[in-house]
Amino acid sequence: MRIILSLLFLLSLQQSHAQYTQVDTPLLGELVGARKDPLSHYYLTPQRILWISDSTRITNSHVLLTQNTGQPDMARTPFCRMERAKGDTVSILLDYGRELHGGVRLVFRSTNSGVPARVRLRFGESAAECMAEPDGGDNRKGYATNDHAIRDMVIDVPRYGMTEIGNTGFRFLRIDLVSDDRRIELKEAAARLRLRDLDYIGSFRSSDPRLDSIWAVGAYTVHLNMQEYLWDGIKRDRAIWLGDMHPEVQTILSVFGAHEVVEQSIDLACQQFPLPGWLNGISSYSMWYLIIMHDWFVASGRREYLDKHLPYIRGIVDKIDPLVDADGTEHLEADTRSSLPRFLDWPSSTDHAGREAGYRALLTWALSCTQRIMHIVGDEAYAQRCRDINSRLLKQIKPAGRLKQGAALMAIAGLHDAQTAASNVILQDGAARFSTFYGYYMLEALALADEHEAAMNIIKDYWGAMLDLGATTFWEDFSLDWTRNAGRIDEMPRPDRVDIHREYGDYCYLSYRHSLCHGWASGPTAWLTRHVLGVTPAAPAYEEINITPHLGHLDWVEGTVPTPRGTLYVRHEKQSDGTIKTSQSIINN
Repeated sequence: MRIILSLLFLLSLQQSHAQYTQVDTPLLGELVGARKDPLSHYYLTPQRILWISDSTRITNSHVLLTQNTGQPDMARTPFCRMERAKGDTVSILLDYGRELHGGVRLVFRSTNSGVPARVRLRFGESAAECMAEPDGGDNRKGYATNDHAIRDMVIDVPRYGMTEIGNTGFRFLRIDLVSDDRRIELKEAAARLRLRDLDYIGSFRSSDPRLDSIWAVGAYTVHLNMQEYLWDGIKRDRAIWLGDMHPEVQTILSVFGAHEVVEQSIDLACQQFPLPGWLNGISSYSMWYLIIMHDWFVASGRREYLDKHLPYIRGIVDKIDPLVDADGTEHLEADTRSSLPRFLDWPSSTDHAGREAGYRALLTWALSCTQRIMHIVGDEAYAQRCRDINSRLLKQIKPAGRLKQGAALMAIAGLHDAQTAASNVILQDGAARFSTFYGYYMLEALALADEHEAAMNIIKDYWGAMLDLGATTFWEDFSLDWTRNAGRIDEMPRPDRVDIHREYGDYCYLSYRHSLCHGWASGPTAWLTRHVLGVTPAAPAYEEINITPHLGHLDWVEGTVPTPRGTLYVRHEKQSDGTIKTSQSIINN
């Protein structure tokens, strides 16, 4: 039995599904260097027309909302006609209903000249982004990025033909006719969705539909980022950032199981950043690698993969050991190739003291994970080295202050009482000062403090607020402060509302450069599976399974979890006396 996420619309699509296939023919045998595309393609019609510049210059726009053949033709059937006199603005803004990765297929009937007409295409993750001008590469507020993926372009379009263009993250598309004194007849403007054709093995359903939606949106956010390799974002940061991957890996394990894209991405990152350097040139990202390798092995049980990485794991321990003094002072910033050698996440960057406390806690956590790995593989010498480094680090335990990221890492690493960290720091002001990346670890610290109900409320307040603003994937960064008088991202900008995509964001994600589909923001998906459904591996490869539900305000919860031993189905129901009745079964894949 396969459990498919109902929110995800893929199986309901009846558009063409174009996927490269491996066919044993003489022709393909002669294609030297050919590589099969691991991703699938779907064509989606727009769900609505959000804006038209001039209804007298653009007629029959409703045609674009109708599923069609993808075939250019010369029949005298209705087409969307766009006509431009010199100096006119002739534009249409299409909404495809949800965040997508890919481009667009434009199908034309004719133009009024044999010379190709020119159109400008602007892909946007928000409606407002489609209305903005490019920033010229200098990350200016109020302008849109055009660097990691080209999302604003002018192209020639064919007469009686079809063209496909674009490779970016988007939900909206603005089409402008820019050729003077020209007419085009547009038959289709279908989005081309490019993603892995995956079964949603994991699932989560409860008596609280808001939590269910958040679980599903987190799963879809990561799904879109599972391209040839595991990316941060589909519009920007389309690269392997090893440190940012940990929440994504946890979500993948909760939804898709031990998928190959994780191992392929880790392997490539280690090739790109060989020892003795830090992964991505950032010391904390090598720590995250150690944590990921531990969690991946415990969930997957893939000993051969762990064995392959043992030399690299030992190499990181070799690098860290001499950088921690006998009195606990550490010097891991010694590698200066990165401008962010002590990076946690962007919102914590300005709190130096709290970041230092969190950074040391992250190091302690990573070494504890590595100690367990070395014990599993029987390398007690390296297990002891990890213990020795941690014993030196424990000589200096620094306070996190009010920084929720730092307090959370200290609780997870065992350097701070979890209940104290929760009550004195993490739960102060509720979801205020949460972040999309490290929010996952704040939730984990709340679980350690047995504050599951508070954590669920924060999930609904913080991640749910993005849904309230029209999000269909979770964002690179977010603050509840941004919601004051904010307009929705799926509406045209209004003068009486704050354009949340234009006005907010900082550091490398200023204004429209801000990614609205970032895999590191998917933490609630993994957290709800681990702590509300309550399923975690108690031994590698789920040879032993820990099922400990925490329903809080929920009357019931049910779901599935992928394991190497089959798909585990679990249902918990709260009884009248407050006890929980649990039923479970293994569904063989």
